[in-house]
Amino acid sequence: MRQVMVTLMDQGKIIEKPWGYELIWAHTSRYVGKILHIKKGESLSYQYHRVKDETIRLLSGRLDVEVELEGQRTTLRFNPGDCLHIVPGMKHRMIGVEDCDVLEVSTPELDDVVRLEDRYGRTDAKE
Repeated sequence: MRQVMVTLMDQGKIIEKPWGYELIWAHTSRYVGKILHIKKGESLSYQYHRVKDETIRLLSGRLDVEVELEGQRTTLRFNPGDCLHIVPGMKHRMIGVEDCDVLEVSTPELDDVVRLEDRYGRTDAKE
């Protein structure tokens, strides 16, 4: 019989951000799970990742996601249940149209953020 090891986690780790907060609810050597709470009218950096691969799903509220597609910046309106796969090199920004919660699952490179624009004056810190 194979022995199964179970690890119990606490409530997760909350990291305050100027746009709201992120709750890291899973962090392993292979993946990270987060919930991003974005306040109405606030936004993350316009950014890209060199290595990090992530998928987002809007859980609640409404969200605009700016992405660059074929060299053109486009805004996508998200409603709960909408998803987007963000591949390395894809420029993107999330903007809270309403207070919203975004589920994010990614590879574990948390420091892999290249900021192109940031309304809060951050240039080289992680998002």
